[in-house]
Amino acid sequence: MKPQHVMLAAAVALIAVFGARAEDANTTYAEKLGWPKGTRALILHVDDAGMSYDSDLGTIESIEKGVANSLSVMMPCPWVPHIVKWIKKTNADAGLHLTMTSEWDDYRWGPVAGKPAVPGLTDSDGALWDNVPLVVEHASADEVEREIRAQLDRARTMGFEPTHMDSHMGTLFETAQFMDRYIKVGLDEQIPVMFPGGHNFFIAQDSPERAAMARAMGRKVWDGGLPVLDDLHNRSYGWKTEDKTDQYIDAVHNLKPGVTMMIMHCTRPTEVFDKISSSSTVRLGDLNAMLDPRLRKAIEDEKIVLTTWRELMQRRKALK
Repeated sequence: MKPQHVMLAAAVALIAVFGARAEDANTTYAEKLGWPKGTRALILHVDDAGMSYDSDLGTIESIEKGVANSLSVMMPCPWVPHIVKWIKKTNADAGLHLTMTSEWDDYRWGPVAGKPAVPGLTDSDGALWDNVPLVVEHASADEVEREIRAQLDRARTMGFEPTHMDSHMGTLFETAQFMDRYIKVGLDEQIPVMFPGGHNFFIAQDSPERAAMARAMGRKVWDGGLPVLDDLHNRSYGWKTEDKTDQYIDAVHNLKPGVTMMIMHCTRPTEVFDKISSSSTVRLGDLNAMLDPRLRKAIEDEKIVLTTWRELMQRRKALK
C-alpha cells in the first residue's frame, strides 16, 4: 500500500474510533438499556434498612404508601431479620448497603465475617470503625472483599437474593483498591453495583474530576455485563428539615436524560431513635417527602419513568 493510502486508512480508522466515542458519550445508559432517547428514569432509593426498627418502619411506609421504590439493607445490623421477612413477602427491589462502619456512639455492630477474619475492620470494642478515614487507615482490600462476601453470604443464607449492592457512607469509593474489590464482587456474582458512570450532572457540580473518573470506570462495569447509572443524587441528608418536598421537587425538575438514583434515609422515629442518632429530623423529612402527593404529581407531570435495579438488570441481560 502506498504511504498516502496508509495515512488515509489511518485517518479513516481514527475518525471511526473517535466518532464512535463521541456517539457513545452522547448516548445515555438509559438509551443503551432500551428506553427512548430523552427518557429520564429514576430510582427512589432508601438506604439504611435493617439499621433499626425505626429505619424499617420508615422504609416500608415510604414504599408501600409513598413513591420510593427501592432499598438496601445493612446486613451487620440488628433489625435485618425484620426487614428481610418483609422483602421476601413483597419481592421488593432490595439490595445490600455494604457496611464497613459502625458510626453511632451507643449502638454498635461488628463485621459479619467476624473479627478474626477481618481484624483491620474492627476497633477496640470489636465493632466496625466509627468513621471512614479509620477504615481506610487500618483495613486492607482483602479484608474489605472478605466482608463484602460475608454480607452477601448472610443475605443468601436468609433466602434474600439482592437485586444490587451499594456502599454505606461511601466507604467503598474512598480508595481505588476498595472500589476495585466492590466492582470485582459485583462482576463475579453478576449483581449490579451502584455506580454512576454517565453524564454525572449532579456529581459534576461538586467534583468535575470525580465525575470524569467515574465515567471511565462505568464503562468497565457496563462491559462486564452490569447496568450503570447516568447520575447519582445524594444530597438529601444535608437538607436539615422535616419538610423536604420542595427540594425533592426541584431535584426532579432538574433531572437530565438517563438513569438517576436518588438516595434517601426514610425513618419513622420512635422514642428510641434519638438514643441512637440525632438525625431523626433529617430522616423523617425524607419519609414525609416520599408520602407527599405533591412529589408524586411532580414526577407524573415531568413524565419521569420510575424504575428499579431489578428492571435495570433485566434490561442489561436482554442485551447480551
